[in-house]
Amino acid sequence: MTEPALIAKIAAYVGNQGLWGTPIETGLPNMAVYASQGPTDLECLLYEAVACLILQGSKETILGDRTFAYGAGASLIVSHDLHVHARVTEASVKSPYIALVLIIDLDIVRNLYGEVPSSEIAETQATSIDVSDADPGLYDAMSRYFALLDNPVEAKVLGPLILKEIHYRLLTAPHGGMLRNLIQSSSHASRISRAIESIRQDYAKPMAVADLATTVGMSASSFHEHFKSITSTTPLQYQKDLRLMEARRLLAEGQISVSTTAYEVGYESPTQFSREYSRKFGISPRQDRSRSAIAV
Repeated sequence: MTEPALIAKIAAYVGNQGLWGTPIETGLPNMAVYASQGPTDLECLLYEAVACLILQGSKETILGDRTFAYGAGASLIVSHDLHVHARVTEASVKSPYIALVLIIDLDIVRNLYGEVPSSEIAETQATSIDVSDADPGLYDAMSRYFALLDNPVEAKVLGPLILKEIHYRLLTAPHGGMLRNLIQSSSHASRISRAIESIRQDYAKPMAVADLATTVGMSASSFHEHFKSITSTTPLQYQKDLRLMEARRLLAEGQISVSTTAYEVGYESPTQFSREYSRKFGISPRQDRSRSAIAV
């Protein structure tokens, strides 16, 4: 599929659902699309391990003190679940920002270990988020995968093969270094990934960082160093950000009070919750809840 045809197809798909500015699951395993008809405000987001192929427009993602600006023809790889700030910087009704988004299946990545030459998967210095020009092979594979929406039979038969091909192309891409690190079970990248998974599963419970470090086979000092190197934050701050992001989701639903939300996500003090929520989002939880209710 040519680039203009793919852009037109995705724009029509998003337009038919009326979900501009919202990630849309396509029904194909691991694939979503995102399109915006205008620039967006800087938002606090949790990026899962994903790969994005940008087809039109531009976007900016900030992790800690690093800013990544990218536009049409670029691909973004995120190897770990990260708290970032992001915004669309270039988009319009006539020329919307459009991207294909693939949630990375780490099991597929790890299973490729035995099929890729060891010289291509040696542990390297790499960042947990990186941007590069999209390889033609990656563009072709993601385009073919999206095209399977039109043919359920081919999606069932060919989909798993193309999905594996996409992961291979991500794994061997110049900016896929951290993914290559992840398939080494003893690597720091892999251990931090397991720690993040553990934090996400039990984010509302008290966390002993030293115990978590031991669980993933690292000393406390090494764990702190590599966790911050990969996520640009500390384990405790990472957990706090998870709590606040989940709290914002619950408040947007408007079903429970601010105090109940605080306890639900692990806070013992609603006052502390409100203070930290306001610091992160620039608005109090009560105001945010009211604003969400008005929007609905």
